[in-house]
Amino acid sequence: MTNKDYRFKVSIYDTTLRDGTQAEGVSFSVYDKIRIAERLDILGVSYIEGGWPGSNPKDMAFFEEVKGKKLKNAKIAAFGSTRRASVNVEDDDNIRKLLEANTPVVTIFGKSWLLHVNEVLKIKPDLNIQIVSDSCAYIKGHHKEVIFDAEHFFDGYKDNSKYALDVLLAACKNGASSIVLCDTNGGTIPSEISEICRKVKSVIPEHITLGIHCHNDGDMAVANSIVAVESGARHVQGTINGFGERCGNANICSIIPALELKMGVSAIEKTQLKHLREISHFVDDLANLNPNKRLPYVGESAFAHKGGMHVNAVSKNPATFEHVHPESIGNKRRVLVSDLSGRSNIMMKIAEHNINVDEKGNEVKEILQTLKRMENEGYEFEAADASFHLLAKKVLKSYTPFFKLNGFRVIVEKRGKDEPCFSEATVKLEVLGQQELTAAEGDGPINALDLALRKALLRFFPEIGDVHLKDFKVRILDSKDGTAAKTRVLIESGDSNETWGTVGVSENMIEASWEALVDSVEYILLKKGKQIRHKKPDKS
Repeated sequence: MTNKDYRFKVSIYDTTLRDGTQAEGVSFSVYDKIRIAERLDILGVSYIEGGWPGSNPKDMAFFEEVKGKKLKNAKIAAFGSTRRASVNVEDDDNIRKLLEANTPVVTIFGKSWLLHVNEVLKIKPDLNIQIVSDSCAYIKGHHKEVIFDAEHFFDGYKDNSKYALDVLLAACKNGASSIVLCDTNGGTIPSEISEICRKVKSVIPEHITLGIHCHNDGDMAVANSIVAVESGARHVQGTINGFGERCGNANICSIIPALELKMGVSAIEKTQLKHLREISHFVDDLANLNPNKRLPYVGESAFAHKGGMHVNAVSKNPATFEHVHPESIGNKRRVLVSDLSGRSNIMMKIAEHNINVDEKGNEVKEILQTLKRMENEGYEFEAADASFHLLAKKVLKSYTPFFKLNGFRVIVEKRGKDEPCFSEATVKLEVLGQQELTAAEGDGPINALDLALRKALLRFFPEIGDVHLKDFKVRILDSKDGTAAKTRVLIESGDSNETWGTVGVSENMIEASWEALVDSVEYILLKKGKQIRHKKPDKS
């Protein structure tokens, strides 16, 4: 699609670095914020809200640091409030710090709901309008692009539409180039958003850009943002992955592809759309959060197919169960294998793993039967692709283990009431015809077992030196059995190139963990594709 093919352009205003950091459990260093800003600029957003310079030293440090960065697409915006009622605008410390941030864009928010004017600010309604007017005019007088965020606008409009509109018009007359309607409490529904946006669009001057800023308390922030665009908004605010206070903000990782792929509206650089999933995960990583696999478009499960009939249809034509091409936003199709699987699941999964199989023989049936039997025993292969790979190889009799377990022992000891637990593991293996007996201490029994296994194998297979455990999950399968219940352990491992999952099941959690650990190591050794079984061990 060329620029001529688009219906119109919408400016994407990203507030991940400000509103997004108000989310519970989310915090970014100054360096993190710079890296995110650089990625957002490459993505092609129009504005990046860097923070509130009047609120904390970190945000002011970001504005100082970002001055030295040459951004190609985005303008940096500083965010803050209108002047205080008790001081003149030129004497207001918040306004002064907004200007000291030295950004080309300043976004200020003001009250548009009489409830806040009367009960929070406790000032007369006319004074609030004067505050908005003074603040916009003063900042505009310093040659800044002024964006006015009308806080709680939709609630304010439903309470007193005339007053809410008067606040907007005051900002328009005093230098604001964009008026952003904020659903700050996140409780407005799409039909209300549409009706009110159309009314506002008919009232404000034509040269003023109408914007939308939605929170997700009613789980409608993305839908509300889309209907606002349909109703005249040309400026959309949101955050990566929907980060934000309470239930979050509108997720631009959903808004952007909806505009681009479904509505023919230009939102970012078209060539960058395929990097959307990448930046979604990048921001999660810097926030030290596990990516939400169920996010639309960019989530790991967004194009994951499990039901046998669904997989069969997708194998014939992906459009049967996919609303867009996953590759268009940098995602990929995934076929899950479980007790709901059919032959099509297994065939697509085997092809994904580049395993040769006779389609006309009984091999696929044998793999499927083995899979369903093991899932009935408590195994789960949806998040354990590596274990499925090994399972298929074993059923096809095309796999030989790299080592043999002769035994292991794990000791957990507490040497005093106030002392931490001590964990030690010993493993006895047969590797390339040699007996190996090693021991290791760890932070817990599973960590000790993992370290002992690697210690035993490393001189034979230096390939595992780069492998590390990334995540460890334990699930009790039948709680009615109490402490004797069967346990499922899912392990996520990775190296510098990829991540893979393995699974183990047993009434004994340590044995289940051992099974998953062994699969993790054996998978990557198999994946390396080297004749490592015949190498002489490193004598060091």
